[in-house]
Amino acid sequence: MPDVKNIPASNEWAPSSWRSRTAHQQPCYEDPMALADVEAQLSTFPPLVFAEETRQLRRQLSQVADGNAFLLQGGDCAETFVDFSANNIRDTFKVILQMAIVLTYAGRKPVVKVGRIAGQFAKPRSSDVEVRDGIELPSFRGDIINGADFSPEDREVDPQRMLRAYHQSTATLNLLRAFAHGGLADLHQVNGWNLGFVSGNESCEQYQQLAHEIRDALSFMEVLGINSDNTPVLRETDLYTSHEALLLNYEEALTRRDSLSGHWYNCAAHMLWIGERTRQLDAAHVEYMRGIHNPIGVKVGPGISVDELLKLIDALNPNNEAGRLTLITRMGADTLADKLPALARAVTAEGRKVVWSSDPMHGNTVKANNGFKTRSFDRILSEIQQFFGVLRAEGAHPGGIHLEMTGQHVTECVGGSYRVSENDLAKRYETQCDPRLNADQVLEMAFNVSELLR
Repeated sequence: MPDVKNIPASNEWAPSSWRSRTAHQQPCYEDPMALADVEAQLSTFPPLVFAEETRQLRRQLSQVADGNAFLLQGGDCAETFVDFSANNIRDTFKVILQMAIVLTYAGRKPVVKVGRIAGQFAKPRSSDVEVRDGIELPSFRGDIINGADFSPEDREVDPQRMLRAYHQSTATLNLLRAFAHGGLADLHQVNGWNLGFVSGNESCEQYQQLAHEIRDALSFMEVLGINSDNTPVLRETDLYTSHEALLLNYEEALTRRDSLSGHWYNCAAHMLWIGERTRQLDAAHVEYMRGIHNPIGVKVGPGISVDELLKLIDALNPNNEAGRLTLITRMGADTLADKLPALARAVTAEGRKVVWSSDPMHGNTVKANNGFKTRSFDRILSEIQQFFGVLRAEGAHPGGIHLEMTGQHVTECVGGSYRVSENDLAKRYETQCDPRLNADQVLEMAFNVSELLR
């Protein structure tokens, strides 16, 4: 599938100025009129998120950049239409809160919670086509673009899918806001879930002390008269949304100018990021992202040079504002210790104000002997540990983690205290794209990261 090119425009930024650049990883829509009709509809729809919410996240991320907070970003590899349910949204929300309370207590710093949710529908592909038994079809690019079933009908690119993604994101956000402020976020309840986790497996005994310390701290506050009834912070929380800004037609259609500040915001999510395959300096995704006022991220793989990274930072954060830009490293446990030091050293020496976050998932994907794509819990943890060590050695703040995860008890990644093996992968391998840490594995990961924060 060829990259999309449009007639060059002026140097002034506009939501559509990306169309003058080469746009990688975009689908080929066969009916331009049908595509334009969907874009026109989306451009009239209400925003999914609001500018002040986004500014609030940006302020909180500035605290992360300064070393005074920690970023927890996680969620599904790719949301789907078929798995959309209140229970799945609730379980993802719950496990993020469970992780956050552990990290907050251990690190003695606020944890900024950002979900890969309510918009994470599009996925980049290493090939434009997929071949099975001699049959060639377009690759599956996420439910917002086409379907996962290997059939000509399902793999047809359909712009109407953008409308369904928007409406599903709307419903997801409504439920998340209700959970965040309707009692499900009560810290007593959240730590109760954690106590259930550590008591259910002898291998988790090492985490029991921390969970009981949190319980005792909450009990002490109760004695002092500080409880969920009179202290909203104990029963309410903020959970922000994020996704990879991959399908630019959708992102442009949901870009709005804020009437108060005059800034342009992508109103499909609070935070967006550019992937490893679309971060070319002169291409469409960097052009689009440089103009929106949201906090943004960029994936940083092992192939990037110091010069290229500094130019990316200058393009995306020219005013060097803390909280604007998050660098999300994704290098692999065997590579990070060799590649990250020079990058961190240069960014620190140049005085660039960024958030450093670790994506330990994408560089550690392998194919198991039984053919399933999987990831190892130990290798994921190893990359996070190296990330902390390298940045601290270079005088930088290891500011966050970025995980592909689910609140469901799937069997997609091997390892962890519940000892998921390659033989277990077939039991509940449910992802449509990449393997995710399950609810137990990701909570165990949080307890391990808490040791690094302490």
